[in-house]
Amino acid sequence: MLTSPLTSPVFLLTSKNRQGILYTLIMRQTSLFPIQSLTVSDISRYLRELMDSDEILTDVWVRGEISNLSRPSSGHIYFTLKDPSSALKCVVWKMSAARLPLMLQSGMAVEVHGAISVYERDGQYQLYVDAVRLSGEGALYQEFLRLKARLESEGLFDSERKRPLPEIPQRIGIVTSPTGAALQDILNTLRRRFPLAKVVLSPAPVQGDEAPTALVKAIQRLNELMDIDIILVARGGGSLEDLWAFNDERVVRAIAASRVPVITGIGHETDFTLSDFAADLRAPTPTAAAEMATPDTAELYEGLNALTSRLGYAFQAVVSEARAQLSQNIHRIERVSPLWQVRNDRQRLDELVSRVELGLQNEFKMRRSELRGAQSRLGSLNPFAVLKRGYAIVTDSAGVVISSVRQAHKEDILDVKVADGVILTQVLSEARDAINGGSPNDENE
Repeated sequence: MLTSPLTSPVFLLTSKNRQGILYTLIMRQTSLFPIQSLTVSDISRYLRELMDSDEILTDVWVRGEISNLSRPSSGHIYFTLKDPSSALKCVVWKMSAARLPLMLQSGMAVEVHGAISVYERDGQYQLYVDAVRLSGEGALYQEFLRLKARLESEGLFDSERKRPLPEIPQRIGIVTSPTGAALQDILNTLRRRFPLAKVVLSPAPVQGDEAPTALVKAIQRLNELMDIDIILVARGGGSLEDLWAFNDERVVRAIAASRVPVITGIGHETDFTLSDFAADLRAPTPTAAAEMATPDTAELYEGLNALTSRLGYAFQAVVSEARAQLSQNIHRIERVSPLWQVRNDRQRLDELVSRVELGLQNEFKMRRSELRGAQSRLGSLNPFAVLKRGYAIVTDSAGVVISSVRQAHKEDILDVKVADGVILTQVLSEARDAINGGSPNDENE
């Protein structure tokens, strides 16, 4: 028992849980003094330390369905892993997300590995994920990777094996289920884009144990027809098990051995099968496969109109060139005629007239500039021009200019002429010339 003068006695009891992990139970007696409370941050930090030290929570696989998946610009991935009764927040850091073997999507059933800890700011526990695998599809996915590696080593997926597609196919073979929505999507797209093409359906089931054999036979039947230009192998979306027939080695080899170029449109954009790697071109959907296989009629019309325009431009160019040659011949004939010399002399006369007019204009400008200079010099000699700079002309009643203080006497009425008028002033006192030693305020004798 531990005791403290400020707290009640503390009892430490140590035991084991079902997994054999030691835990400590702390028991306190009622204290006579108030016990210091913990902050929310203290509680969150304490819970995080507990979880980070738990052997099970730091290395755990959790199975569930992905929902509320988001991929912000930071590169991290956030989603919720749920089952019918619970939900668990999950985080995949950017470095771990780059190593994931599959593209996560909402609704996927997965098993995720990581460590459970507490996000202290919100006080919520969440799983920090470092690995993901499809739930219930782990064995199939491993078989997918194994078979892909083997076929790839044989060169079945090499880009050198890919054949160019025909620009305008006459007959298009389709390998798919006759009752599936994929067939209707393909036919609707072909009717919209290129109704001139003829369609040959080689039906086969696209799911189940019998699907691989049927798909191989359907591809072979179309290869036996000599007028097939391209083959579309397609089906709608589904799980890995639903699409497994297109991962069958026999189907993959049949596509690789096809004499006719093959486009696959299997599942959705995120679904990949081994048949996609063996095909000459992989489309994300059956509709996209039909679009890649055919030109658009509207685009063909535009191309035809462009060719027509080019033909018209070429014809116009030929006509223009002939006209230019004719004009050149006519010009050569005119140059040896007397009329050509007359025209040259007229041009020479026009040039001389222009030179005379230009000389007169320059002379006029020069004379006008000299006149403005003379006017400016005369203006600077004008005594009244000085008045605009703040000077004044003082005259007595007789009009005599006052140039010295000795000319002004007390009680005289003087006119002070400034730039914009005359100011009438009266001499209040006589003053002497301050320059000659007298005080400006000294009166005359």
